[in-house]
Amino acid sequence: MADDKSQVVWFEALRRTDVPRVGGKNASLGEMIANLTSRGVNVPPGFALTADAYWRFIDANGLQQIIASVLGELGDGKLSLAEAGQTIRRAMLRGEWPKETAEAIRLAYDELNHRTGQANMDVAVRSSATAEDLPDASFAGQQETYLNIRGERALLDACRRCYASLFTDRAISYRQAKGFDHMKVALSVGVQRMVRSDLGGAGVMFSIDTETGFDKFVLINAAWGLGENVVQGAVDPDEYEVFKPLLSEPSLAPIVGKKPGDKVLKMIYTSESERPTKNVPTSKAERAAFVLSDQEILALSRWACVIEQHYGQPMDIEWAKDGHTKELFIVQARPETVESRREASAVKTWRIKEAGRRLITGISIGEAIAAGKVCVIESPRDMGRFVDGAILVTRTTDPDWVPVMRRAAAIITDQGGRTSHAAIVSRELGLPAIVGAGNATHLLHDEQIVTVSCAEGREGFVYEGTADFEVEDIDFGSIPSTRTKVMLNLANPAAAFRWWRIPADGVGLARMEFVVSNAIKIHPMALVRYDTLKDEAAKQTIAALTAGYEDPTAYFVDRLARGLGRIAAVQYPHPVVVRMSDFKTNEYAHLIGGAEFEPKEENPMLGFRGASRYYSPRYREGFALECRAICRLRNEMGFRNVIVMIPFCRSTKEADRVLEVMAENGIRRGEAGLEIYVMCEIPSNVILAKAFAQRFDGFSIGSNDLTQLTLGVDRDSADLAELFDEQDDAVKWMIQSVITQAHNAGAGVGLCGQAPSDHPEFADFLVGCGIDSISVSPDSFIAVKRRVAAAEGAAPKAPAI
Repeated sequence: MADDKSQVVWFEALRRTDVPRVGGKNASLGEMIANLTSRGVNVPPGFALTADAYWRFIDANGLQQIIASVLGELGDGKLSLAEAGQTIRRAMLRGEWPKETAEAIRLAYDELNHRTGQANMDVAVRSSATAEDLPDASFAGQQETYLNIRGERALLDACRRCYASLFTDRAISYRQAKGFDHMKVALSVGVQRMVRSDLGGAGVMFSIDTETGFDKFVLINAAWGLGENVVQGAVDPDEYEVFKPLLSEPSLAPIVGKKPGDKVLKMIYTSESERPTKNVPTSKAERAAFVLSDQEILALSRWACVIEQHYGQPMDIEWAKDGHTKELFIVQARPETVESRREASAVKTWRIKEAGRRLITGISIGEAIAAGKVCVIESPRDMGRFVDGAILVTRTTDPDWVPVMRRAAAIITDQGGRTSHAAIVSRELGLPAIVGAGNATHLLHDEQIVTVSCAEGREGFVYEGTADFEVEDIDFGSIPSTRTKVMLNLANPAAAFRWWRIPADGVGLARMEFVVSNAIKIHPMALVRYDTLKDEAAKQTIAALTAGYEDPTAYFVDRLARGLGRIAAVQYPHPVVVRMSDFKTNEYAHLIGGAEFEPKEENPMLGFRGASRYYSPRYREGFALECRAICRLRNEMGFRNVIVMIPFCRSTKEADRVLEVMAENGIRRGEAGLEIYVMCEIPSNVILAKAFAQRFDGFSIGSNDLTQLTLGVDRDSADLAELFDEQDDAVKWMIQSVITQAHNAGAGVGLCGQAPSDHPEFADFLVGCGIDSISVSPDSFIAVKRRVAAAEGAAPKAPAI
């Protein structure tokens, strides 16, 4: 009799070097069982049919000649791909097992039953191509998996079907595209104890963010029932995101993302031999519930880290939860082959070479160039007709527009300045935008081909037709080091990860109100006073949004903490300065349920905003929710790199009141290393800088409001735009004065306004004043960093103003 060991091998006897014998999947399973079970990673037991068993099956049935002949006709164009694939598969399914191979499979199946104490146990039968998961190609999903296979006869049939799946249409075309010789790729079959995830749940996880390549994250997708629906994209699964560096501390729960999927279907077993699985609708309760508990999310994430550490590279992992035993298992792991090999550079420079007639001019946001068809949307009611990849043209934007903005190639608005919603969101999304264009919605029309250029300085231009332009990658290795810290301004958690490669010194401004408006959408007081809310429509909307939370306020705390956690993670362990909410009353009123809680003001910019809200009976309970989110962010999730900042604090008396309220809500300066900063954006902050420095650890200069209040210019007024100048001598005197006074008092000073991005020479002035940090939008980082380095090598001090 032939040597059975050459045809069947138990997983624990395999290692990752056995890919030529058993393919990537099976070699990986053996590697994990042998090395990682001692570290707590659960992998179901099983065995593999080797490549030798495959070739014996091929030879015993004379299939080599059939396959070669059919593929030759495919190459000559005599057969279509579908005809070729069907012919080969039919021939393989008619094949008979060599006697010694069939006996080896039967003996191994009996032994698996004996080891698990079962009879005719259910097994998963998985294909594993011997050229699978190579560095330049992943065969994932090219061959088939068969689930709920029970009994020797069904097992032999499933193994034969696995062999045939080596010649599915998609597998044939994939090998052709990757340059693999069809006749040199064999197929191994893995036979593994079936996890009863049909009664539990299953899914996929990556030890890297699959969209941006951010390598400090575990991304988990989960659905009810068998995992095939998640792998095939047949359902919208739950999505969980976990920050890896903080997982080593057992007391922490660094889950920064929990997004429920609709999970409308689940795959379960059937009693039919021809169709062992089927999809059925999920219940309303299943759709509303998360598949995994927080502890299960953390357990899987820790396993992902263990697996990644062992393999030394980011991994693509399949997991399952047994509905009977409630145990979690890893059922497959392979190297992630896309994002982990992405180019390290994520910053580009753009230059127009030749363009058509100039149509419109406005304020340039970002440095990129984009061309495409215009889509004019004048009202939020018409957003449904927006075409992906078009140039969005509208009068103005607010948080409701963000989903459409993400789908645009570029954005043009009639109204707005550099601190407008459209400008801030566009910077974070990395989209070129032209704001304050005046009459773009009047001059441009749907389907018109235009080029949006933000690569020509402060002014942005819209050109007729598709311009000729070039793009150059920036090498981060060439960025100079500086004494002055250069940090990032971030607000939108959804866009934060795209900037993780930038070698910044932290986040100098994380805008809480953007998280509230984009991720929460509900006025915090409407959650606190939900039972007495008069607006029935708002009440219904809030009930829908907060479904799954026992207390509506928990929704606010949870979403805010996780949203800020995504931002804090991008620059961890560097400092991340989170500014407490700084909506104006008119902006708060637009939140769901907000109209009942906000006064109507003639000038909201100078009204009930910032610090004055935090201790007021009108908002004190809402501020308590913000404080609870910060406590969770730092103490439960572990982001101790977060610094809290108070905006628009008018007096030292107000500062004392705010600090008292914060302490009542668990936020105390100095506790667990917590620092509290204050915005310097009111002349009183400069005049009483020494007194403010006794109450706060540092200042962050908000140059937009400081300019507005020093010069008496409404920063949003188009008529006064030329008077709004951060480089006015009076404003520069304010900045230089507060830096000097703060340093004399032992406090640090940064600047988080847009001025250094818009005026490179302004960075020279700040460096000359000895500022500690400058925080800018991500698209401006490279230019400002280089300017700061040049300034530090030049004049030691700025001249007196």
